[in-house]
Amino acid sequence: MKQGFVKVAAATPKVVVADVDHNVERIKELMDESVKRGVKITVFPELCITGYTCGELFLQKTLLDRAFLGLKELAEYTENLDGIFFVGLPVVCNHKLYNAAAAISRGEILGMVPKTNLPNYSEFYEARYFTSGEGVDFLIEDEISLSRELMFVAEGYENIRIAVEICEDLWVPNPPSIQHCLAGATIIANLSASDAITGKSAYRSELVKGQSARLNCGYIYASAGEGESTMDVVYSGENLIAENGNLLSKSEPFSTGLTVTELDVERMDTDRRRMNTYGSSDCEEYETVYFELEEDETRLTRYIDNAPFVPSDVSDRRSRCEEIFNIQAEGLKKRLQHTKAQSVVIGISGGLDSTLALLVAARAYDKLSMDRKDIIAVTMPGFGTTDRTYDNACRMVKHLGATLKEVSIKEAVMQHFKDIEHDENVHDVTYENCQARERTQILMDMANKYGGMVIGTGDMSELALGWATYNGDHMSMYGVNVSVPKTLVRHLVQYYADTCENRELQKVLLDVLDTPVSPELLPPKDGKIAQKTEDIVGPYELHDFVLYYLLRYGFCPSKIYRLAVVAFRGVYHRETILKWMKTFYRRFFAQQFKRSCLPDGPKVGSVAVSPRGDLRMPSDASSALWLKELEDL
Repeated sequence: MKQGFVKVAAATPKVVVADVDHNVERIKELMDESVKRGVKITVFPELCITGYTCGELFLQKTLLDRAFLGLKELAEYTENLDGIFFVGLPVVCNHKLYNAAAAISRGEILGMVPKTNLPNYSEFYEARYFTSGEGVDFLIEDEISLSRELMFVAEGYENIRIAVEICEDLWVPNPPSIQHCLAGATIIANLSASDAITGKSAYRSELVKGQSARLNCGYIYASAGEGESTMDVVYSGENLIAENGNLLSKSEPFSTGLTVTELDVERMDTDRRRMNTYGSSDCEEYETVYFELEEDETRLTRYIDNAPFVPSDVSDRRSRCEEIFNIQAEGLKKRLQHTKAQSVVIGISGGLDSTLALLVAARAYDKLSMDRKDIIAVTMPGFGTTDRTYDNACRMVKHLGATLKEVSIKEAVMQHFKDIEHDENVHDVTYENCQARERTQILMDMANKYGGMVIGTGDMSELALGWATYNGDHMSMYGVNVSVPKTLVRHLVQYYADTCENRELQKVLLDVLDTPVSPELLPPKDGKIAQKTEDIVGPYELHDFVLYYLLRYGFCPSKIYRLAVVAFRGVYHRETILKWMKTFYRRFFAQQFKRSCLPDGPKVGSVAVSPRGDLRMPSDASSALWLKELEDL
């Protein structure tokens, strides 16, 4: 359970209806397999000890007595097993019959949770046999609690807090899981017997994902499958495990066995602390039941995306790109309307960021039915400009119908070197930043001349690293890319290229995408770019990965490193990841002063670095704690 990860499973045994002996043996087999795979929390289907489809047999004392003995047998079987197991059975208490989920661990029956909402429509007839568990709080055999308000908590791991609802409980307007999570549950175990009908699988998945998202919890949904009666319906055994709206694992339909993954309870805790609208309720009505778990590291098998800002599904990625383009364009549109600007001025280099800014400006102008000729695109060749980027910049402006202006900065910068007594042969930070500031001066003055505003091109990844010249490319009147990470910038430009009808423009955009990321401030070598950003500050895909988990979830460096090792396996060595993580943290803290005075710009995703929004951080905060943790690794 190191760093909040706990391995969980949804288990579907192959049952025989009303054959308790057979079902108990199948459950034991899956318990053994679960423990071998390091699972700590295993959830079985609703009424799995007897089978869900027993019908009138639920009224037979023979079946009920044997089911309870079967539960005791399973509890005894767990004496030497590490973990907690939830199994379903019919339970008689106070002259009533309940559809219950029993929690068992270390040889004990820890408690039972009755089903609250009993479906009695269409193919379901549960109210014919069972009583609702609403308000029930009884003791079975004077020691086993039967109550909906039970919280199963792992000793020494207060974040692992499990509550239970059963099948239909999830499908109603006010599921018990809402109250469970407000009372502190981080994981919901759902023992289910949901039948298979056309269209239900997709809806069920959305239901589980949606509930885990609303409640910021892990959700383990185990469903009845093979062996249940098929007299009128079929049970598909579809198991689902979700976390905060993400479906982590799903079984194949009509299969049996285990569906295994890991839940991150620390992440849920972090999200709940961050969201001050996440409510809480009085926990006193809940009975806390503790259980033991052996300590281990929890080997990660869950998929960890190495590009968390970029949807992996192509269709989702395309719709996300369209949405982001519209957010950026609408933000600029409003600013243009408010300022009554007669033009926008953009420094265009032939690189990714300025390309995206120009594309956004074009869309904003289209939304306003304004002439794109009033977009003033300025190319400012300097000492590091290559023919490739220069040509791409000029061609792109032409094909977009904007106005191209060219101002060489070489003579002005050379004069500036003389003024400040800098040796032009010393290619240091002064040599570079003089060029960046000269370009910004040109853009600002041209904006005055043409009654316009300067549109910033820098992206969020550059701002996180401070890879911007203070009062140079750091400054603008409105920064359309300020919350777009570098890994996503590339996909936005690719999306525009894929969807634009102008084939010549498409060719230019594709060549821009194929060009190395560079500020082009050092003289070219053999006509090619000599200064590659990622050789200096490190791979942007690594930095974006760290940025996401640092700001979105507040994870500590050691946990982010662990995730990165899994996500970038086969791409970067551990030592490489650690090296660039140290670079990220050093620069992130040291460069906050640049972010503290950022121009306005639209937030497009769940992570942003605006000092007026997501990142209100002192410019002189120490990075010592974070760097020490990395050094200790």
